[in-house]
Amino acid sequence: MIKREHLHWLSVAVVLGLFGSPAQAAEELNAANTSWILTSTALVLFMTLPGLALFYGGLVRSKNVLSVLMQCFGIACLASVLWFLGAYSIAFAEGNAYFGGLGKAFLAGVGQDSLSGDIPETVFVMFQMTFAIITPTLIIGGFAERMKFSAVLIFSAAWLLLVYAPITHWVWGGGWLAEMGLLDFAGGTVVHITAGTAALVAALVIGNRRGFPTTAMPPHNMTMTVTGAGMLWVGWFGFNAGSALAANGDAGMAMLVTHISAAAGALSWSVVEWVKYGKPSALGIVTGMVAGLGTITPASGFVGPAGALVIGVTAGVVCFFATLTIKRRLKIDDSLDVFPVHGVGGILGTMAAGLFASSELGIFSGQGLAEGMTIAGQLGVQFVGVISTLVYTAVLTYILLKITDVLVGLRVTAEEETEGLDVVLHNESGYDF
Repeated sequence: MIKREHLHWLSVAVVLGLFGSPAQAAEELNAANTSWILTSTALVLFMTLPGLALFYGGLVRSKNVLSVLMQCFGIACLASVLWFLGAYSIAFAEGNAYFGGLGKAFLAGVGQDSLSGDIPETVFVMFQMTFAIITPTLIIGGFAERMKFSAVLIFSAAWLLLVYAPITHWVWGGGWLAEMGLLDFAGGTVVHITAGTAALVAALVIGNRRGFPTTAMPPHNMTMTVTGAGMLWVGWFGFNAGSALAANGDAGMAMLVTHISAAAGALSWSVVEWVKYGKPSALGIVTGMVAGLGTITPASGFVGPAGALVIGVTAGVVCFFATLTIKRRLKIDDSLDVFPVHGVGGILGTMAAGLFASSELGIFSGQGLAEGMTIAGQLGVQFVGVISTLVYTAVLTYILLKITDVLVGLRVTAEEETEGLDVVLHNESGYDF
């Protein structure tokens, strides 16, 4: 007759036989981590569709709302196919310090059972694809209301392959910035500096909208914009906390600091606006929120709550004045403030990561720097990452825009711009009343 203790050990043996030993299990698929990254993937896609689409759509004039929504959808579809064809391979396959090889083009070797760490590689591919979708979509804000749809698609495709994918390899694919020890948890350089810089270059190359800056061009639907902003806030938890690639304390802290920075950025922007203009605006509070989110992104896995509060407050103030400088002083029509919010925020957050990651700052301490690394040394690495990303993006973006202009032309005619891109390019109207 089998005794109770024998049943216990028999059960253990059966479990180990089915699932492997604890040591073996650690090297195999982790169901909890997989579940979290699946959820995060959906959240990040939700940031673009419908989050960013609604956020941007409400900010333009009513005659161009469908063109913005169409651009967001079009880029999402295009980036997804290109990620499969070769962009994922350029970013994450083994290669040199600057480019991944083409060993994973067409997702070669990515099967149902292949792993990336302890999650399915299919999940990792899909998670990273959502980043590749939202980054070129952010650039729309720099040329909104005046760029041909064909030009948007051609430029976005080339930009994804030649700018986004290589820089992703530099930072997250084992490239030269990763070797230097750059701290970029979720995309300060890869996403925000690249998109912000590209939007600024695009605005300069394509030129201002007709009437800017003398003619007022207020958002046509702030309700739509605020709705989209709320979706961005929620989706950003997948963006930052999902970048831990695990359901653990790093993800929890990334989520916490992301929320604190977003709230602090929204409040600080509103306070500055209130003091300067006498009234806080809905546009101001949601833009400040995005500034706080973008700025905490590179630091989210490295800093603590107190550091995140400082980062968020600083983001709201700095990005507010950066927006005024770009539009009112320099008179550059970065239509939806991509560079002053995402570009400046990405730069600020990437540098802040090098400071607040330190464990030597008392209440403002973070997770700690690498062994042997000083704050000054880490800030030097961060600076190299910022400058190299900015310069490479600016040069390649300029070249790609000029090539696109030769191929199909960048801008609609003056008459078409006056009529609105919805009817001219898509034969539709956003509103039939």
